[in-house]
Amino acid sequence: MRNRDASVDFYRSVLGFEEYRKRDDDRSLHTDCQHKSGVMLGFTQHRDHFNGLFDHRHAGVDHIAFEVEHVGDLEAWEDRLSDLDVDHSPIVHSERGSVLNFTDPDGFQLELFCCAEPDNGED
Repeated sequence: MRNRDASVDFYRSVLGFEEYRKRDDDRSLHTDCQHKSGVMLGFTQHRDHFNGLFDHRHAGVDHIAFEVEHVGDLEAWEDRLSDLDVDHSPIVHSERGSVLNFTDPDGFQLELFCCAEPDNGED
């Protein structure tokens, strides 16, 4: 993470996380944030970081996905991201479900998705 405070601000203003606890020391800056759903995320900026953007091809986490209930929820998120000038993909639909991708200030990929409705055989 290049800038812990910028990332915490992004996750607060875009996704609704709130700062829960901050712990800084000689080696790192660390903030835990909690969402009203109960999800917790920890943000760590190492003081000796190399200031590069995240690259999903390196060993580690590829992306974080958050599930929403309906495609209508994805459409509302798409509008919100546009209103906040957050670059994002269009909603992509497949047989597995629908997905909306965007990145945080470090280039870390975030995904909002909803599973496809089960086929109950009624047409």
